[in-house]
Amino acid sequence: MFGSIEAGGTKFVCGVGTGPADLRTMQFPTTTPEATLAIAIQFLRQECRGELKAVGIGSFGPIDLHSTSLTFGYVTSTPKPGWQNYNLAGTVRDALDVPVGFDTDVDAAALGEARWGAAQNLTDFLYLTIGTGIGGGAIINGRVLHGLVHPEMGHIRVPHDLARDPFPGGCPYHGDCLEGLASGPAMQERWGKAAQDLPSDHPAWTLEAHYLAHGLANWVLTLSPQRILLGGGVLRQAHLFGRIRQDLVGLLNGYVRATEVMRDIDQYVVPPQLGGRAGVLGGLVLAEQAYTRLDRE
Repeated sequence: MFGSIEAGGTKFVCGVGTGPADLRTMQFPTTTPEATLAIAIQFLRQECRGELKAVGIGSFGPIDLHSTSLTFGYVTSTPKPGWQNYNLAGTVRDALDVPVGFDTDVDAAALGEARWGAAQNLTDFLYLTIGTGIGGGAIINGRVLHGLVHPEMGHIRVPHDLARDPFPGGCPYHGDCLEGLASGPAMQERWGKAAQDLPSDHPAWTLEAHYLAHGLANWVLTLSPQRILLGGGVLRQAHLFGRIRQDLVGLLNGYVRATEVMRDIDQYVVPPQLGGRAGVLGGLVLAEQAYTRLDRE
């Protein structure tokens, strides 16, 4: 039995099980670290009744993923109040006395989709979430891409035409980076309404597709993924996928001569097959990996 924690800036989703068939979950708001982790730990203890083998955590970031670092498992320079420099993985490990796998929330979702969802049998793909923030996880040659820290795909720079869109951007670090222009909070600040309350013919969606397609074009040209999965609350608008695909094809302008992009774009940019369960299921994969590493040692 494995445990999973999808640690989001707005909500936590905790789960226990071995996969989609037996997954049991609980969801609750993210408050202070102490109060939030107390609920998560109690849930895992009660549901597993002593049979818990490992826990996987997919967390909002930035986080420290370097196993030799003194702050491995910490949430680091997050703008979320109270969570800066918090030892998330260590708190769970000390409370439950089991191995803990730790990664970003989007990397966990990517692992879930690779095991059970829309990225099965792919070696190279991207998982993007567009909601409270924008984040991306990359699987390259079958492995999660970490690099120096971990990818922060939401903070890339995209063209910003101030005449067309005078909104200055909402990112506290970079202003008009992709997240600052196209996240859910950016849409609400620009238009005065939450994304889910905007009608499908609102000009917001033309602009949103424009920015997201620019982000996707950058990643297609740098990482060359076999598929791109788009999740998160903003992408619950089904009509947005067609707009993004059309804009992406236009931006690439025939340069990437792959069938997936030129003729099968509807199967290239797709929603997650696991929906809102991708992250918590990915946490089970992280837990399994942590347990397997311990077993080998």
